[in-house]
Amino acid sequence: MPDVEQMIRRQKVLADFGEFALGCDDLDQILHEACRLVAATLGTGRAKVLEIQEGGRELFVRAGVGWAEGVVGQLRLPMEEHSSETYSIGKRAPVVTRDIGKEDRFQVPDFMKEAGVVALVNAPILLPGGRAYGLLQVDDTAPREFGEEDTEFLRTYTIILGPVLDRLLTVGRLRSSEERFRLMMEEAQDYAILITDREDRIVDWLPGAAAVFGWSAAEVQGRPGAILFTPEDREAGEPEKEVETARTTGVAPNVRWHLRKDGARVFIEGSVRALKDAEGRLTGFIKIGQDVTERRAAEDALAESEGLLRALVEGVPQLVWRARTDGAWTWSSPQWAAYTGLSVEESRGSGWLRAVHPDDREGALLAWAQAHAQARAGAETLAGVPLEMEGRLFHRGEARYRWFRTRATPVRGEGGQVVEWLGTSTDVDDLRRLQEQQEVMIAELQHRTRNLIGVVWSTFNKTLRGSTSLQDLRTRFNDRLEALSRVQGLLSRLAGSERVEFGEVIRAELAVHGALEEPGKVVLEGPPGVRLRSGVVQTFALALHELATNAVKYGALGQPAGRLRVSWRLVPATEDGEPWLQVEWRESGVKMPEVSAPPPGGGYGRELIERALPYQLGAKTTYELGTDGVTCTITAPVVSGAV
Repeated sequence: MPDVEQMIRRQKVLADFGEFALGCDDLDQILHEACRLVAATLGTGRAKVLEIQEGGRELFVRAGVGWAEGVVGQLRLPMEEHSSETYSIGKRAPVVTRDIGKEDRFQVPDFMKEAGVVALVNAPILLPGGRAYGLLQVDDTAPREFGEEDTEFLRTYTIILGPVLDRLLTVGRLRSSEERFRLMMEEAQDYAILITDREDRIVDWLPGAAAVFGWSAAEVQGRPGAILFTPEDREAGEPEKEVETARTTGVAPNVRWHLRKDGARVFIEGSVRALKDAEGRLTGFIKIGQDVTERRAAEDALAESEGLLRALVEGVPQLVWRARTDGAWTWSSPQWAAYTGLSVEESRGSGWLRAVHPDDREGALLAWAQAHAQARAGAETLAGVPLEMEGRLFHRGEARYRWFRTRATPVRGEGGQVVEWLGTSTDVDDLRRLQEQQEVMIAELQHRTRNLIGVVWSTFNKTLRGSTSLQDLRTRFNDRLEALSRVQGLLSRLAGSERVEFGEVIRAELAVHGALEEPGKVVLEGPPGVRLRSGVVQTFALALHELATNAVKYGALGQPAGRLRVSWRLVPATEDGEPWLQVEWRESGVKMPEVSAPPPGGGYGRELIERALPYQLGAKTTYELGTDGVTCTITAPVVSGAV
């Protein structure tokens, strides 16, 4: 029969904890109280919360009760594969260890043994959505049968704890975000930032606005945003037009002269955006603008001096030009003439199109039309809509077309109308080629990585099946990883389209075993320069490693009288035109083992050659145990390009 009193006590603990969590916003306090209550309820006096950190690589003892100094808030444990903590998180269920002295499933951390822990139970803490936060772990110093009622209590406890932690973590992130936003806004002294309500009355006035306009927050609180506009703009109804545009479209440009408290004028480039609540209702507007008065004055001064403009333009490396609003050129810089061979006269009007690649001319004209239409549509509110496109221009010196990025900005008159365009064309041909090479290199790296991961995974699984102990697994797997590492070392030294040669692979493998040090022990015969495709080098090299390892243990490389001959050649091409590589591994002078001895070449190595190579590479293989050694042939489509 259920222990009713115990059930009532545990329900009260859950209620007490829930009530405590509702009134507390401190994560550490809540975790500590959770440990205290559960340790007292289960009568162990000891519990802790382990938090997953470092991207799932370790557990941090975030809170706990009953532990010595130096554990809670300081100790970190790696998330090892054979730990009950990792297993519990992976299973999403409580895991019990009744007596660690008899536990053969998991490894128990040393600090727990030293603290006298004998029995323990792990309960994963899951956040809403199933993401694991960590573990609630209850420990006992005596063997204990944590029954189903205990684990179900802990499971219920952590189900309550998960949403509480999620709330606190979310609140913490929100507070941190709000603090960063506040600091950013307060430090943005170069930008005037203010917020108005639905009627465009000022409700928030940040330090940048005070620095730009001169009013303090107290002086402008509740006043209309129109106080920042010049008298002529107020008379023309510009403040109302601006907020109405933001109200209907979501955003309105704010690029105009504004008024400071002292009566001085500042030119602001910015925008006004509508603010809405979760239901989409308008709550107000945020206005952000930068004081560009000095830049505006410099631009005006520059516009007054055509000679200065020409000197500036002709000194830059870009090809510079000016055009009418319809795209007809009126002037081109000396750089343009030197590059394309077209003079100023030849480039005027639509003559500049003669330097554009025929396939790019239609796109260039379309970009012009779209940019000009945008500029005209926004003449009253926009400072300029730039034209930007890429196309090919003829290089007279190289007698070929090169890629250019062209950008043009409309120049406006006093009334805001576009009067002409000023543009530059920048040579990006070399940059595009480098980007293409980079994409190829990235794709090659990703391909190699996927192949290597697949090879390592397959090698581990097959090594595991053929190992007799953990030490045997470690030795064999390390040997095979070293073989892969040698190949990766060869691959890492390659550049561009270079490939590993077969001669390098076989010499590297035999050199590791010292087989090339004894004259006449090994004979290598084959044409130089046989390049291997990078995607198959790892698997191919593993096969050679297995042959060499077998020869060291049982064959020609491990016996004084043994001899090894490795020969390779290219066989006639297949239908796709690529030749195949044929390799023959022939041992001689080997005293073959007795029948009771382990068969040479058995296990993973032979499986790799006779099954994996045909399956993965489409290879044709033979493997024979002769009276004086192993003879193996591998014929595979692994050659890359010309040799």
